[in-house]
Amino acid sequence: MDVSDAGRWSWKKLDANTLLLIQEKLKHFESMRWSDIERGGSHNIEVEDIHKDAFGQLVEFKLDDTEEVFSLRLSGKQRVWGIRDRNLLRLLWWDPLHEICLSRKKHT
Repeated sequence: MDVSDAGRWSWKKLDANTLLLIQEKLKHFESMRWSDIERGGSHNIEVEDIHKDAFGQLVEFKLDDTEEVFSLRLSGKQRVWGIRDRNLLRLLWWDPLHEICLSRKKHT
């Protein structure tokens, strides 16, 4: 399985500076508890609520038996997506524009 070539959310599209910024943010998360990470806006999303192209990639990666994916919030729109496996996050996608799962604003 080569999830590094995940279409529009591919890690291969990142320039070196962006990759370093993501790496620094991920290092910060390593020292945190999951409950603290979730308080910062990161959370599980049911696969039925993700973009159809992202779900298609789960099928392609043979991960379509997954019920949820995890949205790791790096900043306003920027997300890293993965599959949570106990204390690990298996990375799938880089989503700089919050396209994989659009947020549903309250009271709209």
